[in-house]
Amino acid sequence: MEFSIQSTWDSSPVDHDPIKITFSDGQTGLTMKVSGPFFNDPAAPPGPAGHAFPGLWDYEVVESFFLDSTTENYLEVEVCPHGQHLVLLLSGVRHAFMQLLPMVFTSRIEGDKWTGEALIPWSYFPPNVNKMNSYAIHGSGERRTYEALYPIPKEEVAPGQAPNFHRLEYFQNFRLQSIMGEEWVQPESALWKRKQP
Repeated sequence: MEFSIQSTWDSSPVDHDPIKITFSDGQTGLTMKVSGPFFNDPAAPPGPAGHAFPGLWDYEVVESFFLDSTTENYLEVEVCPHGQHLVLLLSGVRHAFMQLLPMVFTSRIEGDKWTGEALIPWSYFPPNVNKMNSYAIHGSGERRTYEALYPIPKEEVAPGQAPNFHRLEYFQNFRLQSIMGEEWVQPESALWKRKQP
């Protein structure tokens, strides 16, 4: 299942080849592959590749969010061309109850392109995922650019409004069974047990 981020957060077309995200069966989790242009702006985060990095959203990053819209439980996965990652579990808008979770992620930069591959453990996904959105961020200062797979429609953008990737009402339908097969049952997660209604 492949997606292309072709719009800014407020529904203008991007001015470069789109970032592409592919989801597939990784056996013990969901494989997330990212490919696209490498902007090298801002510079790499000051942390080792392959490790979680707090505040990764301040760097060049691609993010995917997986939501159960009935509970507002969601998973946020961020990956960086330089090899760092950030995983957060949230219950309610912006209410992270776990973060800096470990994840296998590798990336490779070749000239002005980069690729990355993450294996997101099933235990990180909230039960009953039914919505998703993905984002890409790059640039510094006034060149900072925020892009969205499912952006806010132009007519709904208020004057002076800033980008906000936690606008869950703009997420679109997504089912893990579309990747794993209709008979697949998501494994139960001890991480989410206490967050069930």
